[in-house]
Amino acid sequence: MRELPWDECLRLLRKATIGRLVFTKDALPAIRPVGFLMQDQDILVRTTTDGALGRLADTVVAFEADSIDEVRRSGWSVVAVGMARRIEGAEEKRALSCRLRAAGDLFIRIPVQVITGRYLEENG
Repeated sequence: MRELPWDECLRLLRKATIGRLVFTKDALPAIRPVGFLMQDQDILVRTTTDGALGRLADTVVAFEADSIDEVRRSGWSVVAVGMARRIEGAEEKRALSCRLRAAGDLFIRIPVQVITGRYLEENG
């Protein structure tokens, strides 16, 4: 296993379309799979206001995406941490609605503050 530099982690995140949002719910860890996209160094997610993700504004969250080839026993995993913020601007929300096809009218931006990645390759 080898660690990946910041730029490589962002490049890999840009290739992925599904990730896992990690947050605290009722004082316990919670994980939800989400569709996402990258915009510069921000992770963008679309969700509904009435679910658990709808309460994430101004909350520190983690986000993980990966690609694993079980046959070759290799792949990568990237974990990013940042403060989840609601996107409020109507024009920006309208533009994102064409790119993020998930259900819901709430858009969340997570500027990446910390990022780590690992590449796994089986020896032999």
